[in-house]
Amino acid sequence: MIATIWAWLSDPTNWAGAGGIPAQSLEHLRLSLIALLAAALVAVPIGLYVGHTGRGRVVLVNVVSAFRAIPSLGVLFIAALLLLPHLRGNLAFELPSLIVLAVLGIPPILSGVYAGIEQVDPAARDAARGMGMTGWQRLWQVEVPCALPLICSGLRSSMMQIIATATIAAVVGLGGLGRFLIDGQANRKYDEMAGGAILVALLALVVDIVFSLVQRAVVSPGLASRGRT
Repeated sequence: MIATIWAWLSDPTNWAGAGGIPAQSLEHLRLSLIALLAAALVAVPIGLYVGHTGRGRVVLVNVVSAFRAIPSLGVLFIAALLLLPHLRGNLAFELPSLIVLAVLGIPPILSGVYAGIEQVDPAARDAARGMGMTGWQRLWQVEVPCALPLICSGLRSSMMQIIATATIAAVVGLGGLGRFLIDGQANRKYDEMAGGAILVALLALVVDIVFSLVQRAVVSPGLASRGRT
């Protein structure tokens, strides 16, 4: 089996054209980044508000738990059935998938942002308040820099979940590395299925390494241990 998988991965025909490995990898990455951006646009402001003000903690915990229990494949089919008749072109397939991926990417970001802001040392807040900083200044100049390790960890976790879940988007006709799994299963080409799964794992690994390098660059060395924790 290993020999057949390697033969599929090393076959030059699988690396050429719009359906080749490079093109599908870039498509998978594009969809994942768009979904991550959409999830961050929703989760980061809410996490900052709840962490800074302390309001809505109970609601936040319940919402995060509910989002994590969402069956991704079922929601994907529901979104596709509801939106498909009202959309045209590639958007008819992309939008339902992106909505589902963004929804699944929200909980890790929300948890990371909220936990990071909430765990800022109270002494740092008091010192900023004593210096006459406004609430807005305390948030962006004190709390957010101190919370960056957990915020970055939440983004990394969200991205990993989105990349993994984006594989099932091929079920509704979307591109990406999931095409190799879906098409391989339909044609009973198990080497293609296994190769596609390996490519998804490699893509997730590469992206996680890139995110870790970005995190190392933006987070102060004295705070880096909080992200690992």
